[in-house]
Amino acid sequence: MLDNVRIVLVNTSDQRNIGSAARAMKTMGLSDLVLVSPEEMPEGKAQALAAGATDVLAKARIVATLEEAIADCQLVMATSARNRTLDWPQQTPREAGERTVREGGQGRVALIFGREASGLTNEELQLSQFHIHIPANPDYSSLNLAMAVQTISYEVRMAWLAQQAAQHAPQQDTEELTEYPNGDDLEGFYGHLDRCLLGSGFIIRKHPGQIMSKLRRLFTRARPDKNELNILRGVLASFERHFDKPEPK
Repeated sequence: MLDNVRIVLVNTSDQRNIGSAARAMKTMGLSDLVLVSPEEMPEGKAQALAAGATDVLAKARIVATLEEAIADCQLVMATSARNRTLDWPQQTPREAGERTVREGGQGRVALIFGREASGLTNEELQLSQFHIHIPANPDYSSLNLAMAVQTISYEVRMAWLAQQAAQHAPQQDTEELTEYPNGDDLEGFYGHLDRCLLGSGFIIRKHPGQIMSKLRRLFTRARPDKNELNILRGVLASFERHFDKPEPK
């Protein structure tokens, strides 16, 4: 299951932080690292800080966009240090660790960490289903990138160890796991929805406002599964077929 957990670092400015994050991952049994457009490539300084985790660095993938990093992930959770304009479903690190383990057995899970100085943008945060907030001391809440990765990775490992222990306990009936769409599927749906709203005139291209952001929040809160998303895509497709038809006389 731990192989399905992906740590995503966005636009990291200092390669030493990448090395320290790789070390934090390996101590907790995580190995899938993806770097989104880092300002410095992970080379000598990163390897020095990685210590015995240079294998995690060597396997790290570098991609151009966050969308590419999470395209095959069915669960995406992003760290956020502060409240944003739009409220989003929020998890504590412990809740995030438990959810990661619960869903990581059937699909990939991405845990996203933002820039050292400014974190993630609102647009990047909206690509996730949940935000993770580390409840640090409000008088001194300065966590560096590697500390944040270590904190979340630790909670994932603790939840995984608890799951391993439970598997050796007397078996009980377990709830069937829900299959959720991955990042590509979700972005395809939002693009389809946007086209339909523009085609119907509900959204005016020159003045789109916050409609799509608010709809993203609504569907994120509802979190449709794969079958439900297919139904929604079918509904949108049926609307599209009528856009260009002449009005009946």
